[in-house]
Amino acid sequence: MALVEVRDREAIAEFCRRRPAVHAYELGDLDDFFWPHTRWYAWQEDDAIEQLALVYAEHELPVLLAFAEDPLETMDALVHELLPLLPPRVYAHLTPSLVDAVTGRYAPTPSGRHLKLGLARNDLLFEAEDAVMLSVGDLAEVQSFYAEAYPGTWFVPRMLESERYVGVREDGRLVCIAGVHVWSKKWHVATLGNVATLPTERGRGLATAACSQLCRLLLDDGIDTIGLNVRADNVPALTSYLRLGFEPVAQYDELLLEERPAGG
Repeated sequence: MALVEVRDREAIAEFCRRRPAVHAYELGDLDDFFWPHTRWYAWQEDDAIEQLALVYAEHELPVLLAFAEDPLETMDALVHELLPLLPPRVYAHLTPSLVDAVTGRYAPTPSGRHLKLGLARNDLLFEAEDAVMLSVGDLAEVQSFYAEAYPGTWFVPRMLESERYVGVREDGRLVCIAGVHVWSKKWHVATLGNVATLPTERGRGLATAACSQLCRLLLDDGIDTIGLNVRADNVPALTSYLRLGFEPVAQYDELLLEERPAGG
């Protein structure tokens, strides 16, 4: 086997569709909207992808996605070979067994255990009449909302171009938003993200309603894989997603990786 950089979208998609809910972000990043910011590294045998890692570099801090398939040893080998090609500072989403593989070069700052969920049932979704679509014209209001409700969230303003952000307003003010991190009709995939409610309005089921309405819209788009990431200890969010028909499909760790000083 050997580590290679790949740019064949169909081959990447074929690999990701083995477990689409686990690899939903990677599938979404095949879309033209995200593709220019991606670099893909595979562990190949006889031209077939056995393991896959993605480096997404749209922002100042690149993101590494590496989720292992069986056998785990080959993914460990991929990460070891990939390490010299990575930048000095990277945010990583890793299968927990891979964390030790990066500590030779990097000092990790953990951000907690996370779960990947996939929508397994559509019959639990319901219509939320108060939810409205948000677009680029709402950018200032959306940014102001996140500054109060979810400071530090990974919100990319151009994602509003997807028109797959749903908000709930009360008395003319946004009190809840549910959006997407990736969305692609071509690859039939979306991942929910930037789901937040104003602190004063939590516990009322607003986020559950907004996510339900958003999932209904995504299904109408022909999306057949809807996933999301959530902290494993975020019990209220997990309860909400399970109520809507999501099920856990994998666990992973998020870490900030910073290169160790020479000789350190």
